[in-house]
Amino acid sequence: MKSILTRVALTLPVVWVVVSLVFLLIHLVPGDPVQQMLGEGATTADLAALRHQYGLDQPLHIQYLHYWRDVLHGDLGRSIRLNDSVLHLISTRYPYTIELTIAALILGLVLAVPAGVLAATRRARWQDHTLSLVSLFGLSFPAFALGPVLILVFSIGLGWLPVSGASPGGLFSANGWTYLVLPSIAMGASLAAILTRMVRTAMLEELNQDYIRTARAKGLSERAVVYRHALPNALVPIVTVVGLQFGALLAGAIVTETLFSWPGLGRLVVAAISGRDYALVQGSLLAIGLTYVLVNLLTDIAYRWVNPRMRS
Repeated sequence: MKSILTRVALTLPVVWVVVSLVFLLIHLVPGDPVQQMLGEGATTADLAALRHQYGLDQPLHIQYLHYWRDVLHGDLGRSIRLNDSVLHLISTRYPYTIELTIAALILGLVLAVPAGVLAATRRARWQDHTLSLVSLFGLSFPAFALGPVLILVFSIGLGWLPVSGASPGGLFSANGWTYLVLPSIAMGASLAAILTRMVRTAMLEELNQDYIRTARAKGLSERAVVYRHALPNALVPIVTVVGLQFGALLAGAIVTETLFSWPGLGRLVVAAISGRDYALVQGSLLAIGLTYVLVNLLTDIAYRWVNPRMRS
């Protein structure tokens, strides 16, 4: 418990850095962001009014304190382009991104763990070589390249799955899950390839340990040796990798959501950048950054829980 509390305390400075970097975003943009939002035809009065609305006419340290005040009160500003609260826009879009990311993560794990175990137990055989080739193929096809292929084959060619969008009735509506299949495959394929290689390597290391030879010497079946003894220990380091890959999936969701017209936060960020909606960009990046910090914290706690040597 003490180590967990220490890890939580160490996360607080990271949160401060994330919020500070998001605040500085609007000040790091080349040129005048207010001018870019209103365009070249804006009058001096319009520029001054918008600058006052955003508080950009105040000293930087005052703006920083006001930004922290607003964040702590749940006020992330208002979208100029959509004329709505940034927090409301994020709350309606972010569940779709989390849904897609979790689906891609589950898909990656479901494919990678059995494949990695099979490759390790059939080392240097045709199964190992085949899975190594498939994983190399998965690594070589990023989401922006794999996505159009999936659409051409399974949506346009075979007509099995929807081309884009999300089900109006949600994931658990009739055929709602079909909208999630292609984007989750596009996001999860590279993750499955990475995890397959890592599971294979971890399993090979565990299968060469003394306790595995002892288990075999006691007459345990090979299935029990692999799945009851080797696999649980091999998955311990994978927990950390999965947590880190969750953040990578969140970043990759921007491309995938744009490609499949998925109504998530990534697509909202792209639209906000195109529309020079800086309040919406700041709020969206803050939500993604804080989620990444939270996932890393939970991953660290989970690693300490599954690894007895890290408990204290």
